Formats: sequence, structure tokens, C-alpha cells
Amino acid sequence: MKLSARNVLRGKVKSVFPGVVNAEVVVELEGGGEVVSVITKNSAEALELAPGKEVWAVIKASSVMIAAD
Repeated sequence: MKLSARNVLRGKVKSVFPGVVNAEVVVELEGGGEVVSVITKNSAEALELAPGKEVWAVIKASSVMIAAD
């Protein structure tokens, strides 16, 4: 699979919190960090996401905001 996204982070699903429409998925990265994503419940089910499953967090954004005090 080839993607245009430059930020592809490998990790394992740490937890999935399904809601009525969306699911919050926490991915633990190889370095110990975490990425949290909100996807549709249907997508989470279709991908068979469950704790321990190996996944890739693909980040493609035209802007990323950073703030500091």
C-alpha cells in the first residue's frame, strides 16, 4: 500500500471506546507515546479494532496548530 501521507506511525490498539456513532481509538506507539483518533463506529467494526491489534496511525493534515504559554 502506498500513501501520500508523510506521517505514518506504527503501533498497537490500546483501547476502543465505542459510542452510538463514533469510536475513540487509543493507539500506543512503538516509542511509548499515544495517538487518539475518533473514527466512525462502522469503521472501527470493519477494521475489527481491539486491544493488541497492530495498526498504523496515518496523519494527513493541511494544518497542525501548536500553542504555548
